[in-house]
Amino acid sequence: MSTLLNLTKYDIFDLFPRLTNLGASSFGEDADTFGDTLCEVIDDAPRGHRLPFKQQAVNELRTLLSCNDAEIDHVTWALIRIDPTVEPEEPPNWGSFPSLRAFWSAVLHVFENDPEVQAGKEIDRNP
Repeated sequence: MSTLLNLTKYDIFDLFPRLTNLGASSFGEDADTFGDTLCEVIDDAPRGHRLPFKQQAVNELRTLLSCNDAEIDHVTWALIRIDPTVEPEEPPNWGSFPSLRAFWSAVLHVFENDPEVQAGKEIDRNP
Protein backbone atom coordinates (compact mmCIF):
# COMPACT_ATOMS: atom_id res chain seq x y z
CA MET A 1 0.00 0.00 0.00
CA SER A 2 2.91 2.39 -0.49
CA THR A 3 0.62 4.29 -2.83
CA LEU A 4 -1.02 5.79 0.26
CA LEU A 5 1.97 8.09 0.54
CA ASN A 6 1.07 9.56 -2.84
CA LEU A 7 -2.57 10.28 -1.97
CA THR A 8 -3.90 13.77 -1.36
CA LYS A 9 -5.95 14.46 1.73
CA TYR A 10 -9.09 14.35 -0.41
CA ASP A 11 -8.16 10.90 -1.71
CA ILE A 12 -7.64 9.83 1.90
CA PHE A 13 -11.06 11.25 2.85
CA ASP A 14 -12.60 9.09 0.11
CA LEU A 15 -10.67 6.00 1.16
CA PHE A 16 -11.46 6.36 4.88
CA PRO A 17 -14.88 8.09 5.10
CA ARG A 18 -15.72 6.88 8.63
CA LEU A 19 -12.34 7.89 10.03
CA THR A 20 -12.75 11.22 8.24
CA ASN A 21 -16.03 11.67 10.11
CA LEU A 22 -14.30 10.95 13.42
CA GLY A 23 -11.65 13.51 12.50
CA ALA A 24 -14.34 16.11 12.00
CA SER A 25 -15.91 15.33 15.36
CA SER A 26 -14.33 13.21 18.12
CA PHE A 27 -10.74 13.72 16.97
CA GLY A 28 -11.15 17.25 15.66
CA GLU A 29 -9.63 20.48 16.89
CA ASP A 30 -12.07 20.57 19.81
CA ALA A 31 -11.56 16.97 20.86
CA ASP A 32 -11.56 18.02 24.51
CA THR A 33 -15.30 18.70 24.23
CA PHE A 34 -15.78 14.94 23.83
CA GLY A 35 -13.91 14.07 27.03
CA ASP A 36 -11.52 15.31 29.68
CA THR A 37 -8.76 12.97 28.55
CA LEU A 38 -7.72 11.49 25.23
CA CYS A 39 -8.70 8.01 26.46
CA GLU A 40 -12.20 9.30 27.29
CA VAL A 41 -12.49 10.78 23.81
CA ILE A 42 -11.52 7.42 22.30
CA ASP A 43 -13.93 5.52 24.58
CA ASP A 44 -16.74 7.86 23.56
CA ALA A 45 -16.03 7.72 19.79
CA PRO A 46 -18.58 4.97 18.93
CA ARG A 47 -21.46 6.75 20.71
CA GLY A 48 -23.96 8.43 18.49
CA HIS A 49 -23.11 6.21 15.54
CA ARG A 50 -25.22 3.41 14.17
CA LEU A 51 -24.01 -0.15 13.74
CA PRO A 52 -23.12 0.11 10.01
CA PHE A 53 -20.88 3.11 10.76
CA LYS A 54 -19.17 1.21 13.58
CA GLN A 55 -18.61 -1.88 11.43
CA GLN A 56 -17.24 0.21 8.58
CA ALA A 57 -14.97 2.05 11.03
CA VAL A 58 -13.60 -1.30 12.21
CA ASN A 59 -12.84 -2.26 8.61
CA GLU A 60 -11.16 1.07 7.90
CA LEU A 61 -9.11 0.87 11.09
CA ARG A 62 -7.93 -2.64 10.22
CA THR A 63 -6.94 -1.42 6.76
CA LEU A 64 -5.07 1.53 8.23
CA LEU A 65 -3.27 -0.62 10.79
CA SER A 66 -2.12 -3.01 8.05
CA CYS A 67 -0.03 -0.13 6.64
CA ASN A 68 3.52 0.76 7.56
CA ASP A 69 4.26 3.57 10.01
CA ALA A 70 5.02 6.15 7.30
CA GLU A 71 1.65 5.49 5.67
CA ILE A 72 -0.15 5.66 9.02
CA ASP A 73 1.52 9.02 9.69
CA HIS A 74 0.56 10.38 6.27
CA VAL A 75 -3.05 9.25 6.56
CA THR A 76 -3.40 10.42 10.17
CA TRP A 77 -2.41 14.00 9.45
CA ALA A 78 -5.06 14.15 6.74
CA LEU A 79 -7.76 12.63 8.95
CA ILE A 80 -7.50 14.18 12.40
CA ARG A 81 -6.80 17.64 13.75
CA ILE A 82 -5.03 16.63 16.96
CA ASP A 83 -1.65 15.04 17.60
CA PRO A 84 -2.30 12.08 19.90
CA THR A 85 1.45 11.48 20.38
CA VAL A 86 2.29 14.84 21.99
CA GLU A 87 1.65 15.67 25.61
CA PRO A 88 -0.20 18.99 25.26
CA GLU A 89 0.01 21.69 27.88
CA GLU A 90 -3.76 22.07 28.01
CA PRO A 91 -5.99 20.54 29.13
CA PRO A 92 -3.94 19.19 32.04
CA ASN A 93 -3.48 15.41 32.15
CA TRP A 94 -4.94 15.07 28.65
CA GLY A 95 -2.68 12.11 27.88
CA SER A 96 -0.85 10.89 24.82
CA PHE A 97 0.14 7.73 22.99
CA PRO A 98 3.66 6.53 22.19
CA SER A 99 2.85 6.24 18.47
CA LEU A 100 0.10 6.79 15.96
CA ARG A 101 -0.16 3.00 15.56
CA ALA A 102 -0.85 2.73 19.30
CA PHE A 103 -3.48 5.47 19.04
CA TRP A 104 -5.34 3.85 16.13
CA SER A 105 -5.05 0.43 17.82
CA ALA A 106 -6.81 1.88 20.87
CA VAL A 107 -9.54 3.31 18.63
CA LEU A 108 -9.95 -0.06 16.92
CA HIS A 109 -10.17 -1.82 20.28
CA VAL A 110 -13.01 0.47 21.40
CA PHE A 111 -14.97 -0.02 18.18
CA GLU A 112 -14.42 -3.80 18.12
CA ASN A 113 -15.61 -4.05 21.72
CA ASP A 114 -18.68 -1.88 21.26
CA PRO A 115 -21.71 -3.91 22.45
CA GLU A 116 -23.54 -3.51 19.13
CA VAL A 117 -20.51 -4.60 17.11
CA GLN A 118 -20.05 -7.56 19.45
CA ALA A 119 -23.72 -8.54 19.12
CA GLY A 120 -23.76 -7.90 15.36
CA LYS A 121 -27.02 -6.00 15.70
CA GLU A 122 -28.30 -2.68 16.93
CA ILE A 123 -29.29 -2.62 20.58
CA ASP A 124 -32.33 -0.66 21.67
CA ARG A 125 -31.02 1.70 24.35
CA ASN A 126 -34.60 2.65 25.38
CA PRO A 127 -36.43 -0.63 26.04
